[in-house]
Amino acid sequence: MKEEETIVLETFLEHVNKGRPVRADSPMQQYMTKMAFEAMKITFELNSSFHTPEEIRKLFFQLTGQPEEETFRMFPPFTTDCGKNIRVGKNVFINSGCRFQDQGGHYSGR
Repeated sequence: MKEEETIVLETFLEHVNKGRPVRADSPMQQYMTKMAFEAMKITFELNSSFHTPEEIRKLFFQLTGQPEEETFRMFPPFTTDCGKNIRVGKNVFINSGCRFQDQGGHYSGR
């Protein structure tokens, strides 16, 4: 990968889903850090005050970048290191205190 190459989400997910290393000071590491800070921002909002189930669902799917699944439920607090590599199916419930390490992918439900 060339140093000047701009990393996009699809490139990053393909890289980590294949188990490839992320080298320090590389564009891939810079992109990973950017995503981690975005995840921290959204999870801080999710965990810092009361939210209705609809608000929780909206924040969670903002975090994942996926379309909202109406049957999804969660009891915060919740944290993750990436967010963009989480996929949930129908009728998924995430209980209080869960932490996902999803840079390598996390898939729940059908």
